[in-house]
Amino acid sequence: MNLQELPAPEMTGADHWTRVKKRLRAELGEDVFSSWFARVDLENHADGTVRLSVPTRFLKQWIQSHYHERLVGLWKHECEDVHRIELTVRGAVRARPANAAAAARSLSPAARPVAGSASMTVVDGGRSQPRPVSAARPSPAQETRDGLEGASLDPKYTFASFVEGESNALALAAARQIATASAVTFNPLYVHASVGLGKTHLMQAGAAEAKAAGRRVLYLTAEHFMYRFVAALKAQSALAFKETLRTIDLLLIDDMQFLHGKQVQQEFCHTLNALIDGARQVVVAADRPPSDLETLDDRVRSRLAGGLVVSITEPDFGLRRAILGNRVETVRRAHSGFAIPESVLDYVARHVGNSGRDLEGALNRLIAHNQLTSQPVTQEMAEATLRDLVRNTEPRRVKIEDIQRVVSKHYNVSKADLLSARRTRTIVRPRQIAMFLAKMMTPRSLPEIGRRFGNRDHTTVLHAVRKIEEMSRADANLAQEIDLLRRMLDA
Repeated sequence: MNLQELPAPEMTGADHWTRVKKRLRAELGEDVFSSWFARVDLENHADGTVRLSVPTRFLKQWIQSHYHERLVGLWKHECEDVHRIELTVRGAVRARPANAAAAARSLSPAARPVAGSASMTVVDGGRSQPRPVSAARPSPAQETRDGLEGASLDPKYTFASFVEGESNALALAAARQIATASAVTFNPLYVHASVGLGKTHLMQAGAAEAKAAGRRVLYLTAEHFMYRFVAALKAQSALAFKETLRTIDLLLIDDMQFLHGKQVQQEFCHTLNALIDGARQVVVAADRPPSDLETLDDRVRSRLAGGLVVSITEPDFGLRRAILGNRVETVRRAHSGFAIPESVLDYVARHVGNSGRDLEGALNRLIAHNQLTSQPVTQEMAEATLRDLVRNTEPRRVKIEDIQRVVSKHYNVSKADLLSARRTRTIVRPRQIAMFLAKMMTPRSLPEIGRRFGNRDHTTVLHAVRKIEEMSRADANLAQEIDLLRRMLDA
């Protein structure tokens, strides 16, 4: 038989899935594809049903909500008989030891704490009492053999002392879920917010609660992680350092924006992958979303963006007032004679700062003035004492960077995509909307806006502005989206 007459080999389900993923990558772009589909596996394809598996319930829910119809369409394009796609969560969840003794036995000898070492934040939940701090600091080699010393936890940072409001409710709920759940839920959980809005409070509260529940916990700042890793390299104990990290149940890394260095980032990425794949929980906090951490390796950003990303926004007046009230109650328990008029608390909440830290600093100043001078706290005294802390009440100026950040987050595309030359629909529309908002909400000229969007010509910006104006007049849903984006930028 002539070779040309041989029938073409029949394509398998795996072949079809490879082609579907190729189309998804082309449509969505590499960043979005990596975030949502890099960890999707084909389980089987039979009787018109495609069964896919994902590592987390959150990923399953997101794909079902946002991409299910598109997946069905792409599979139908490959196989006409496909009429249904099922998503399941794969992988057995690692069981937690039934009691503290079992938890201690489950640890490798290298990971168990040793008497005489410094008090650790890596905690074998409930098994041992705090140990005295040794006179001499252990060497990096000693730490990596006997357990890793983490950053200390502040006992005042608890869920009970965290004041909940609309701007932080989702982050609080996610942190509580992770601290108390018997199974891994959102992995990794990524919390981002500006300084003083409660990231560290939530991280340490979650660490303390998980510790009390009998889990092995490690809370570190990014700077602390870098220092420990470099020290372990110098002491030729990097392998022990890495093995210790991977024996914990819950890893919390604060201030991720300060993680620098190619080798350190690579090791963090390997550790992150190992913990997630091993059904261990990871929580990360930073002052910006993963897509804006431009100093981080792309693989690290993609992995972080693939979990649950939650923001804490600036508190409104009601939450600022509640934070002050909570702090005053704490002061009154220590100083029963302390009194502060409600009108003064309203004044501080309305005019001082935008974060809990600003508010606490202002209140501490009033308390100190009251106790050191024995003068009562009055409106006049507060205005004079806090004069330099009163924030500027001029309308907030929207920046092009703010617009790019908000639009990127809203449409689940990266800032790099907005500035790129890519012409896929999922990128072009958000880019045009961002240019339109830049023209409407900033004083920048068309040429300057073009330069800020990848050095585009001013005629490209003008076309985008006219296009979005025309479409928003004809499409009520688009008009509502743009109005929502305006409100988010004005907030």
